[in-house]
Amino acid sequence: MAGTVIVASAPWQWDEATVRVVLAADEVLAADGGANHLARIGVRPALVVGDLDSIRPAVRAWVGEDRIAPRPDQDFTDLHKTLLVAFDERGAEEVTVLAATGGRLDHAVENLCVLARFADRGEVELRDRETRILAVRSRLSLATTPGQAVSLLPLGRCERVTTVGLAWSLASEPLDLAGRTGVSNRAVGDRIEVTVEGGTLLVFLRNAP
Repeated sequence: MAGTVIVASAPWQWDEATVRVVLAADEVLAADGGANHLARIGVRPALVVGDLDSIRPAVRAWVGEDRIAPRPDQDFTDLHKTLLVAFDERGAEEVTVLAATGGRLDHAVENLCVLARFADRGEVELRDRETRILAVRSRLSLATTPGQAVSLLPLGRCERVTTVGLAWSLASEPLDLAGRTGVSNRAVGDRIEVTVEGGTLLVFLRNAP
């Protein structure tokens, strides 16, 4: 998945694979302090979006004021604002978000909710060094490796979930965050399919073993 990469500001350590994700992107945006992460690998974002309370002064000077996009609205997080810019102003169709799931738990949960809010806007996924996370409201097909770990977590309740290609399959069954979820399933072949009716489901795909 190339397209646009957004780097958020949760604690983050680069590795070879995630640096490649950034270098392969058509465009790189930073959600406020995400610019600090990008500075460590020498990649200047096309825009830094947010309330700008986390970007370091030296990094801001390096990025340049022409690439600073203040969005002071406190009703939304910096990641939410950056996704709005990506889709509404930059014409993004595919977005990968890095540095969104570490650090404070409340921030991580909010970022998962942001992922769900934008599920209908284009192809969006959160990625860390071990996991890809995607939101499904209708149907999702993903390439897998046999034995690869897959978890299904509904945001609230999903009325009917059907899966193909998982060891423990679902056939139009309900999942509920306060009740039954689908943690620690595994792929049995080279592709899985997930269909959701009524609700939003998060799919966690661990990196292939």
